[in-house]
Amino acid sequence: MNKSKRSFRRRLPPIRSGETINYRNISLLRRFISEQGKILSRRMNRLTSKQQRLITIAIKRARISASSPFLNNESRSSTNY
Repeated sequence: MNKSKRSFRRRLPPIRSGETINYRNISLLRRFISEQGKILSRRMNRLTSKQQRLITIAIKRARISASSPFLNNESRSSTNY
């Protein structure tokens, strides 16, 4: 019996070899934040545990230094509270 070969497409890593995880690299950090401003899980990001820790620390530092918002208010409707 012949086993049918499945086509296996290797996914590209989310962080390329030249990119450094830094809180000032906002374009990199935005890939790991949801539309609501939450940090995406490691399973969704396809990161190693070490990379996820570094990304989380960098996102938190960017939020504290006001480079990145804590919440994304753009998706909310314009209602007055």
